Amino acid sequence: MAKFLLSSLESKGKTLLVTTTIEDDENPDSSYQEMARGGSPTLQIEDLWVSIGEKQVLKGVNVSVGDGETHALFGPNGCGKTTLLSTIAGIPRYVVDRGTIRFKGVDITNMPMHERARLGIGIAFQHPPTIRGLKVLDMIKLCNPQANAKKILEDLDFEDFADREVNKGFSGGEVKRSEMVQLLAQEPDFVMLDEPDSGVDLENIKVIGRAINILNQKDLKPSARTKSGVIITHFGHILDYMSTDKAHVMIEGTIVCSGSPMEILEQIKVNGYEGCAECLCPV
Repeated sequence: MAKFLLSSLESKGKTLLVTTTIEDDENPDSSYQEMARGGSPTLQIEDLWVSIGEKQVLKGVNVSVGDGETHALFGPNGCGKTTLLSTIAGIPRYVVDRGTIRFKGVDITNMPMHERARLGIGIAFQHPPTIRGLKVLDMIKLCNPQANAKKILEDLDFEDFADREVNKGFSGGEVKRSEMVQLLAQEPDFVMLDEPDSGVDLENIKVIGRAINILNQKDLKPSARTKSGVIITHFGHILDYMSTDKAHVMIEGTIVCSGSPMEILEQIKVNGYEGCAECLCPV
């Protein structure tokens, strides 16, 4: 069964649709897939330094996400949260100056984006574009021809959008749900979400939180889960509707503390990010 990573690029004012095969049973002996099967099913980042142009954004990041875990990432605007997720995904403009990223035991630091997608890495961006000419139902089929489109749409309360063009005329919450529809179709092993609760009302946050729990198999016992992920959240509203195992605070491109998601969130509310870095256990 083949699945596809659906992405879009802006070129000369037009949105170009790009698909990348992320699973192909006709070619099961891909070298990267073979290495991944025998490796540890975790994300391991060590001493990661990343720059954009002349600007050093990430400065010695160390993070480990265990198999079946979902981590939250907090931090002020511009601290490097989106840069971290984009670097894990392999977006070319983010240059790794030093350090390593290992996924399922495979060093993916310099691996092309499409190869990372084949290993099972999926990402939902904060501001995805409108994709004209492609209906939501067709997007599901394009991402994964074997996907149960009816169930996916029901899970996201999105049945009425099946025949609409992707993100065209959608509200902020509807765009977020559209991104979740795509991820549920792709079924990635590791999902990254950039502020899925940003600009979203309470009703949509509940639906999105439920979808994230489905993606990360939170209905299963921890020992039975194989899906992992990282979610960026600025205010933490989404954490009321989804299950997370650990949280990290990033300040000026560095992880300054890690711990219980709700305890860290409470510290942030009371003392701000700088206070959180001082009060909680440093990494």
